[in-house]
Amino acid sequence: MASLIAVDCARDHEPNPVPDRLRRPAAPRACRLEVPIRAAKRVGWDVCLILTPSAHRQLTEDAEGEIGNSLATPSAGSTSPLAARRPAPPRDAILVALLTNNTLAKWASAISETLALGLITEGIGLDLKIVALPHFNDAQAAHPAVARHVEFLREADVTVLLGVTGFTPHKPKQGNVDAYPWQAGLDALCADG
Repeated sequence: MASLIAVDCARDHEPNPVPDRLRRPAAPRACRLEVPIRAAKRVGWDVCLILTPSAHRQLTEDAEGEIGNSLATPSAGSTSPLAARRPAPPRDAILVALLTNNTLAKWASAISETLALGLITEGIGLDLKIVALPHFNDAQAAHPAVARHVEFLREADVTVLLGVTGFTPHKPKQGNVDAYPWQAGLDALCADG
């Protein structure tokens, strides 16, 4: 089976005014990608990472081993869906993980300004099995548009694992990267139906 893991990271739309030398290290949750890659490979999936531009910037400097070997192309984080040097491989299913509010809103609105957004938006039209595993805090989740976007994607047959079945939003600045429910996303991807 072929799979696609589209990876999102926070602040993909906001420039960071803090100079690089003062900025905290890249979001540590993105550094845990070896967990779902290894787990998916153990159950027979071929894994292809498609990164949002923010995730691409954070990961390509240290892309080695499982992560580096699973990247679709060196330009997979490009803002142009046409910029990939080679197309993403055929896919049977998509896990959209570390789904931020920004990407959730754009995806639900069919805004395909990046390769990752283009492929997950197209996946709905191709009737691919898609599982979305959010990552945002409870203050962001309380915004009325979030519930509408989640419901819209669910109506489009996207399995959105938000709440007790997947990711439970945390208090602002209180996220626990080791508790991110990668396995719930992979289990839903492998489930029949």
